[in-house]
Amino acid sequence: MGRIAMVSLHTSPLDQPGTGDAGGMNVYVIELARRLAERGVDVDIFTRATSSRQAPVVEVADRVLVRHIHAGPFEGLTKTELPGQLCVFAREVMRTEAGHQAGHYDAVHSHYWLSGQVGALARDRWGVPLVHSMHTMAKVKNAALADGDSPEPTSRVIGEEQVVEAADMLIANTDIEARQLIDLYDAEPARVEVVHPGVDLDVFRPADQREARRRLGLPPDAHVLMFAGRLQPLKAPDVLLRAVAELLAADPSLRGRLVVPVVGGPSGSGLEHPEALADLAASLGLDDVVRFVPPVTQDVLARWCAAATLVAVPSYNESFGLVAVEAQATGTPVVAAAVGGLPTVVRDGHSGLLVDSHDPADWARALRRVLADDDLRARLSAGALEQARQFSWERTADRTLEVYRQAVGLMREELFVG
Repeated sequence: MGRIAMVSLHTSPLDQPGTGDAGGMNVYVIELARRLAERGVDVDIFTRATSSRQAPVVEVADRVLVRHIHAGPFEGLTKTELPGQLCVFAREVMRTEAGHQAGHYDAVHSHYWLSGQVGALARDRWGVPLVHSMHTMAKVKNAALADGDSPEPTSRVIGEEQVVEAADMLIANTDIEARQLIDLYDAEPARVEVVHPGVDLDVFRPADQREARRRLGLPPDAHVLMFAGRLQPLKAPDVLLRAVAELLAADPSLRGRLVVPVVGGPSGSGLEHPEALADLAASLGLDDVVRFVPPVTQDVLARWCAAATLVAVPSYNESFGLVAVEAQATGTPVVAAAVGGLPTVVRDGHSGLLVDSHDPADWARALRRVLADDDLRARLSAGALEQARQFSWERTADRTLEVYRQAVGLMREELFVG
């Protein structure tokens, strides 16, 4: 496998995770590309340019190029408006490949359904296999909408179905996602492979909690209940705030030691009311305990995770839940919703606690268990480190290379049969 074209149309792997449309998928794309490059594979990542200041081509690592494609205005386009730019984006991707000899790319790996539409065209024009990663699926999201969130449009559902049909291989983050692809999208089971995302264990590693807190300006003896991610209804940071309000109502003495960092920026439907979470914190009387922290780099996020007593992941759906793995890699227990890929990432009672609802009272009980029991917290911390060691980007890259080879073999079989 010599060269891969990755397509990440709607969000650049160079964007700061935690704001706009940038999140776990951005981390996934760049970390996978780097590990593939370490294995001798050249990777070109095609993404839509969002600023005139972006260079057309950025070398982010040896063998890894990010190619910024001009398709539509640099700013102001929402994700729902991007389908109108697919033709322009695809044309420029085709033009890049046309500047090289035939067979320049050995495979296309697209991320998210918009990219899959472009990847399907590239597959047919270049005669190379398409491997696709959904990351999120409209049918799954629509079945578990947060209060006040908008359903994904029918056009996305149709687009996803088309990509599933076109792809030679589909990569699912977990067994649950694989089953959803098969049951909800009629994917052929033989064309679906499970490849877990990873975590950079050199960045996310155990660190002295008191020192991490000192560097972040947190009290050394605080109960730090942290949320990290994009601020949108799907991620449900409001559930954590409401649970904290319940905790304080039951035990007002906690207020002097409680700190709730919310690390991230508005995204998706959260952009419609960017101040909504701050308004909720004020209405719940939590202004003195909640700290809103803008999106941070991976090394600073690792410091926040190490400083936390626990990390809360109350999402309504997660295909995997990368922040849960990252937190566990620092030895911090996770309290997570029992949805999507989170039960794969968080081992209930061993590396954290899973909550079967989004009722703030249920969440308050789970948070209280961790805060009140030093022995439980120590056991979960040790279990978190053990659990995180199961996930590495090196293992992800090795398994992904296997899927690429499967896709090449399948396409050759089809050509021979045809």
